[in-house]
Amino acid sequence: QVQLVASGGGLVQAGGSLRLSCAASGRTFSNYAMGWFRQAPGKEREFVAAIDWSGDSTLYADSVKGRFTISRDNAKNLVYLQMNSLKPEDTAVFYCAAGGGGVRPFVRSYSYWGQGIQVTVSS
Repeated sequence: QVQLVASGGGLVQAGGSLRLSCAASGRTFSNYAMGWFRQAPGKEREFVAAIDWSGDSTLYADSVKGRFTISRDNAKNLVYLQMNSLKPEDTAVFYCAAGGGGVRPFVRSYSYWGQGIQVTVSS
């Protein structure tokens, strides 16, 4: 019932920046917590960042805290992930997700998922 479409991936040099966007449609966007996850080849999908329904509460993985910022614009049904100071180890397929609970770092906490988008950081 909720559809998510991510965009903004690409290739960037180490130290550079990239901004991912996720557009939501279907059920009321503002009722959901939103999260970003990523998955590198041969690894499990891991938590990156999450934001609550109001945008007042956020949660970040230790590996990205201070470099990445999650935000949302409920009027436009959009969630963003601003990524600065990118490192080669950030290279992964990124996914946006929506869930009915609070801000949590677990894949199982999110009910709806967008398509994966590739982010590649070169040395």
